[in-house]
Amino acid sequence: MENLSSRIDVKVCTDPRPIDQGHVYVRAQRGRWQRLRQSTGWVLMLLFLVGPWLRWNGQQALLLDLEQQRFHLFGITIWPQDLTLLALFLMVAAFGLFFITAFLGRVWCGYLCPQTVWTFWFIWVEERLEGSANKRRQLNKAPWSLNKVTRKGGKHLIWLLISLLSGFTFIAYFVPAAELGIGLLQWSAGLLPTFWVGFFALCTYLNAGWMRAIMCTHMCPYSRFQSAMFDKDTYSIAYDAGRGERRGPRSRKADARAQGLGDCIDCNLCVQVCPTGIDIRDGLQYECINCGACADACDQTMNQMGYATGLIRYASERQLGGGKTRLWRPKLTAYGLMMVLMLGVLVYAAANRVPMALDVQRDRNQLFRETPEGLVENTYTLKLSNRTQQPQLYRVRVEGMEALSWVGAVEVIVPAGEIVNLPISLAVDPYLLRGRMHPLRFVADNNETAVGAESQFFSPGW
Repeated sequence: MENLSSRIDVKVCTDPRPIDQGHVYVRAQRGRWQRLRQSTGWVLMLLFLVGPWLRWNGQQALLLDLEQQRFHLFGITIWPQDLTLLALFLMVAAFGLFFITAFLGRVWCGYLCPQTVWTFWFIWVEERLEGSANKRRQLNKAPWSLNKVTRKGGKHLIWLLISLLSGFTFIAYFVPAAELGIGLLQWSAGLLPTFWVGFFALCTYLNAGWMRAIMCTHMCPYSRFQSAMFDKDTYSIAYDAGRGERRGPRSRKADARAQGLGDCIDCNLCVQVCPTGIDIRDGLQYECINCGACADACDQTMNQMGYATGLIRYASERQLGGGKTRLWRPKLTAYGLMMVLMLGVLVYAAANRVPMALDVQRDRNQLFRETPEGLVENTYTLKLSNRTQQPQLYRVRVEGMEALSWVGAVEVIVPAGEIVNLPISLAVDPYLLRGRMHPLRFVADNNETAVGAESQFFSPGW
């Protein structure tokens, strides 16, 4: 075990921090938290890539069609009139983020954030082509050679391919995936879709390949206001200074307590594996993304030294001070209740959402006209919206006035997710009318659901 101590001493002298001239060389690390993070990242990446290709009733299941102003979500078509549902969903997501942050700190950043997922994916490619953190540092400092050009060229080529795939997949949520793919391959996709694919590919390449932690530490607003949601009972990656101090290298056989040393052997592995290059032993810092890499590295060292694990772990400030974490406190309870309340409202609104809509537009050129038969006629355009993913047969009728003559179709087939304009006219004998305005109601139904729209019938007022 003396070899272990020697190896650790060398690391302390030669590689105390993973940052070199502004570049963070992240050391690869294994452990339970990294396995969880990597598994979560691969699952999220797979869902992202597969999402545009899912089909539902013969159509793309997930399509945010901005051109047609409608969203298709697994058989449900959301129109601009339904944006209340989107607002409710965003409120649920916001309170959910507040709740998870008050409970587990920046766990979103470490495990779920797209920036983190893509960055670790790019680093994974970098490690396969350029080697470990020390080898990458040496390669960057080495003069240009065929080996360096091959490794770096291969890395950037794969990064660009991943970026193009990411850009294409993202835009495929807004433009039909098959149509976009064929269009790009045949150079017929159009300027706008091609531009946006290239734009988001470039953003992915720059953010995940070059900027990396800079996005988290300097540009992400979440890192700035997260402290407002933290309290003494928030779980976060933390260093147990009471157990770890005083730091210092030692052999495994040495009596650390007799030397006045804590459990921290100052190997600096916790710093070398940190994607943002911070030292968790300096206390809670806004740069920390709670990925758990430092905890895995420290547990590895503790196992090698024969010490108890958990010197760096997910813990609350109250717990590190010797107290007991309060799981339920006013702030966390309030966030949780608001999240559940908004979720309930969202579910209720979605469950009671009418799968069809009827809008009535009067002829704007004239209020009424007299027919050759001496009848008073009003002209309308009925706009029937089918918000389902199946064609629907709608029957239309009018209520509120007697002895009306209907001129136009009374049945209409509306394709899935489409709007059909139905022009009709209503005529009545003027001797049956009293006054100039007569309220009436148009109704459309498909034997399962009926919707109505109010309008007016105008007459000369004899």
